[in-house]
Amino acid sequence: MFKIAIVGKPNVGKSTLFNRIVGKKQAIVLNEPGITRDRIYARAKWLNRDFEVIDTGGLANKKFTFQQAVETQVKFAINEANTIVFLVSDKDGINVDDFYVAKLLKKYKGKNIVLVANKCDGINHRCAEEQYYSLGFGKPMFIASEHGIGIGDLLDKITKQITTSDLISDDSFPFCVIGRPNVGKSSLINLLVSKERVLVSPEAHTTRDAIDVHFTYNKKKYTIIDTAGIRRKGKIEQGVEQYSVLRSYDAISRSQAILFILDGSEPINEQDKVVAGLAYEANIPTIICVNKWDLVKKNNKTMIEQTNNIRANFKFLSWAPIIFISALENKRTHTIFETLEKINEQLNIKVNTSALNEVIMRAQIVNPPPLYKGGRANFSYATQAQGQVPTFIIFGNDPKYVHLSYMRYIENCIREAFNLTIVPITVYYKDKNARIRGVK
Repeated sequence: MFKIAIVGKPNVGKSTLFNRIVGKKQAIVLNEPGITRDRIYARAKWLNRDFEVIDTGGLANKKFTFQQAVETQVKFAINEANTIVFLVSDKDGINVDDFYVAKLLKKYKGKNIVLVANKCDGINHRCAEEQYYSLGFGKPMFIASEHGIGIGDLLDKITKQITTSDLISDDSFPFCVIGRPNVGKSSLINLLVSKERVLVSPEAHTTRDAIDVHFTYNKKKYTIIDTAGIRRKGKIEQGVEQYSVLRSYDAISRSQAILFILDGSEPINEQDKVVAGLAYEANIPTIICVNKWDLVKKNNKTMIEQTNNIRANFKFLSWAPIIFISALENKRTHTIFETLEKINEQLNIKVNTSALNEVIMRAQIVNPPPLYKGGRANFSYATQAQGQVPTFIIFGNDPKYVHLSYMRYIENCIREAFNLTIVPITVYYKDKNARIRGVK
């Protein structure tokens, strides 16, 4: 797919332009430099032409935290992009950092580089034109990304270069990686995609944005979404971290599966339970992935004991498969894709209606519904409905007569009968005579 990378010094509006092009607030935007660290990808469309936009961290001539890592990420983006948008600020003028970026870009021969001056809110430009020419990329295009001024002209110029060979359909399987800070999420992603795709540091909260990474494994396309470490609401700091957590919620909503990462070398704590709660609320397939297994002192019972401990702490994720890996030593990481394959198979199971009804009727005979709220549940028939996860509707008398424990019993009967062992399922109970009675 045709790719556009936005490159420049800190605080020139790269993330604002990125959000404007993709049409949503995907990258965090605050009025301070150094917010973006990793490179962030998003799909966009202009005049029926699809392309990918890459937001990058700011480059500067002076040393700053994560400078080397950020510059590595920017170089990756430049290498894979078809067009580079070299963004400068008309409001702040040209300085030594802009010349530093220009010097870096000139090393990439043959790359199409478009000089763009952002923050131009009027006809008269604050920065003299000769300053732009001194960068060595000709006359710039003038835009104001915050207000959408000049964005159409910029996209017209860039998308003219898109050919039919660049138009590739997206049929990848999206899944996200969530967990509390510093459990090894970014290290795992870099290992799975076989390159330094996201920043890795022993310092917590290195990852801020939700970062999409497209890759292929065993000839199958995947999109893995790295997220910021999630803490309890009372612990979340205002500003950057608050926006990071919101991006994590959005990443979960865009996924078809979740990798919930635990640190196997540390006891399960309250933060882990908070993150697990997000996976449960999302009601999408979740793999509980115990990382850093290389740091655990093991015997022949360690894995069983750890599995029992996880099941005891996360009873609400009783269906979620548990795997043990080491991202650092690349041990058992192949089990992630094997489990995703099994999940995908179970998500696509279509249950025969007559077989489903037979299971429900047999369940009632073996274990009749108890008296509850002045009545006894009686099921007449059931069917499978369309949904993100296997969804079933059971029709009978008043649903209020169905006790929660009996709902779990029916759900377990369906799971066992149709091998729905590692995915969440949804079972609705409806009054078969609701329309006749005028019940909503």
